[in-house]
Amino acid sequence: MDEARSDERIVEGMDGMHALACSAMRRLFGFVVEADRAEAWRSYGARDMAHWLWMRFGLSDWKARRWVAAAHALEGMPLIAASFARGEIGVDQLVELTRLATPETEARLLPWARSVSSGAIRARADRALRQSADEVRAIEQDRRLTWWWFDDGKRFGLDAELPAAQGAVVARALTRIANAAPVLPGEEEPLFADARRADALVALASTRIANDPDPDRATVVVHASVDPLGPPDTGFEVEGGPPIPAASADRMRCNSRSQTVLENRAGAVIGLGRMSREPSAWMARQVRHRDRGCTFPGCGSRRFTEAQHIVWWEHGGRTDLENLALVCFFHHKLVHEHGWRIRRAGDGQVRWFRPDGTRFVSGPAPPGLRRAIEPTRSGVGPPPPVTRPEPDPARQGWRDPLLHSLRP
Repeated sequence: MDEARSDERIVEGMDGMHALACSAMRRLFGFVVEADRAEAWRSYGARDMAHWLWMRFGLSDWKARRWVAAAHALEGMPLIAASFARGEIGVDQLVELTRLATPETEARLLPWARSVSSGAIRARADRALRQSADEVRAIEQDRRLTWWWFDDGKRFGLDAELPAAQGAVVARALTRIANAAPVLPGEEEPLFADARRADALVALASTRIANDPDPDRATVVVHASVDPLGPPDTGFEVEGGPPIPAASADRMRCNSRSQTVLENRAGAVIGLGRMSREPSAWMARQVRHRDRGCTFPGCGSRRFTEAQHIVWWEHGGRTDLENLALVCFFHHKLVHEHGWRIRRAGDGQVRWFRPDGTRFVSGPAPPGLRRAIEPTRSGVGPPPPVTRPEPDPARQGWRDPLLHSLRP
């Protein structure tokens, strides 16, 4: 009898702790919604709320996204929210039930959900959300994308039709990148959203071409007409494409795999821009093995990563292991477009610094305490400003930074 009563007390204690945990999780989900609406994740180097959750609390990406979706869904389903807060359903049952239930059906589905496993709820939700196989195939066969040049080669047009699910992926990716990108002066109004999405598409394409395994076919060649002994009166033209401004050529050098061919006014080649900013295959493998994932604190992503020069290539940084750090696509944009800095400390660890010079440290702070930021006087402060070398007096025509780096 004593053993039976002891077992009952243990079970009652476990049930009580489960109810407390569910109640706390319900409150946490409320904070998740508030933080997502306020876009608090932007200040922590995350691309969205789910990204922040898995960086901050060590969740998987799948679980973080389910939590965010469930947190928002609970706002319209008070019966499910109250049942969860009392511990009548667990968190796994909750995240699957919110995929299936609506404000109109929650009262009917909740008693059933209390009596079945989370796997059974997931299976029913999957069935409810699944389209017919024939419809899916028909939509898939109609997919297309076309492009063309117009306005005498000055403009480029695109037209596409995709299945809804694939289109949602494209729209989501472009929207997230566009929202994360800095706003250009004069383009702060919502009417410039289309322009920002266009910039996002170019960023995606630039990243892909920079990592293409076939460097010769993937390289965009830019022809530059220049007189190296005269003023920097330069014209640029993409091979097989239209003329482009000098500023566009400069961005291509930074964001994609490109090579500039220097030609004099007679069309004779007088120099080639270097293409060695990408590390060799063995070097890229070594960087991936050493860093294991994106070096941004708390990220660790292994997808869409690339070796970033700590001292930028265009500023004279070497393409070697010491000067390379693995960075995912999103955090690469922080470095190039948002003013964040990277430095490798004496112990070999990579340190990240905000634009104001303070070191960024990820992870939750202790309750009631403000997380301390390691001071820069620790000897691992932000890198000093990069100074560009002065032009060779004998080559005063190479005053443009792009042309200076392309000297024969």
